[in-house]
Amino acid sequence: MKTLTHFIIIICMFCIFQSNAQDTKRVILFTIDGLHWQAPDKISMPHFNSLKDHGTYIQKSYVLIPHHPTIGDYSQYNSCSFPNPVLHSGSIFISPDNKYLQEMAPENKKTAFVVNTQAYKSVARGFDILLMDGSLSDEEVMQKSIKVLQKEDPSFIRIHLQLPGEHGRSVSTCDPKESYYRDIYGKDSPYIQSIENADKLLGELVSYLKKSDKWESSVLIITSDHGQSKIGWHAMLDEDSWVTPMIFAGKGIAKGRTLPYFEHTDLAPTIAMLLAYEPPTNNGGSGREIRKVLANTIAKDFQHQGYTKTINEQIKEYNILKSKLTIAIDTHPEMALLLASLENENITPEPFYHQDRIMEWHRSQSTQHMIEANEKILEWIKDILEKQ
Repeated sequence: MKTLTHFIIIICMFCIFQSNAQDTKRVILFTIDGLHWQAPDKISMPHFNSLKDHGTYIQKSYVLIPHHPTIGDYSQYNSCSFPNPVLHSGSIFISPDNKYLQEMAPENKKTAFVVNTQAYKSVARGFDILLMDGSLSDEEVMQKSIKVLQKEDPSFIRIHLQLPGEHGRSVSTCDPKESYYRDIYGKDSPYIQSIENADKLLGELVSYLKKSDKWESSVLIITSDHGQSKIGWHAMLDEDSWVTPMIFAGKGIAKGRTLPYFEHTDLAPTIAMLLAYEPPTNNGGSGREIRKVLANTIAKDFQHQGYTKTINEQIKEYNILKSKLTIAIDTHPEMALLLASLENENITPEPFYHQDRIMEWHRSQSTQHMIEANEKILEWIKDILEKQ
């Protein structure tokens, strides 16, 4: 009898989740480039902040370090930084063979991507509607996105506003005499202006969805593809570059809920769950669908492995320790041998899976094993430095 009861509960829960997915007609991924995790508290973002009470909020969603190599295997297949292929494939095991979320849509469902830069062309594969024009303003991106929603009504659309990230980078390179030099929150900062404008455009999108009766059948996700350093841009080893806020709002989403952790590897499988798509990847580096954003779940028992945060921390520590080894060569020539052994995989059966080896990460077979392999090498380096 107990077994039958458990079986009935499982079937009922499955039906609830399936019902939610079938009722969600569209998911809109609204990305504000370079959105600092504290921006909603430090900058006037009334539309973003009002959605916290009407959805599920994550103050810090972790992205893979936003590195963008222009040489090596990665650059042959990717025109943008690490977080973007991870976002679209849902896996840190980056490969040209990975499927992207938009490619998983059924034939009768359209997908769209509207963005004002060519930088994301490598992750645009498979979109039915693609508007990628660097001459557009953020306002024009929103205008064209609303037209796409009106005429094509895609089941999945990514809307990306590029100018906040560009203005964030300008803060790091502007004349030192400027009041906002290396301070994105400084007086008259163009970053502040562009974020406030992005929030205004978010308000226009929400207003359109409500007036067109699309709100009740949509899920809106607001986030960024990477964070922003307080001094501007998204430097790889700056921890503010690794995190960005996120909100889920709309059909079937829990209201007034806060989750303590999320990572962008989970976005693709979670969107796939909402739309009843198959997830794009199922390999050892894949994220997982986060059902705790749904209203029909209880979030107090939410736990996450925190893999992305751990990997980023390991990569940062590795780069620092490797620099210390290099400096030590002047007084301890034998360190040159150790450094060579480190790069030639003579220390352990596996290398340290750092940023320059990202196309090899799949060799570890699982994220957990990769973290464990990295940790062994970090401990070895620290032990060498302590003994010198």
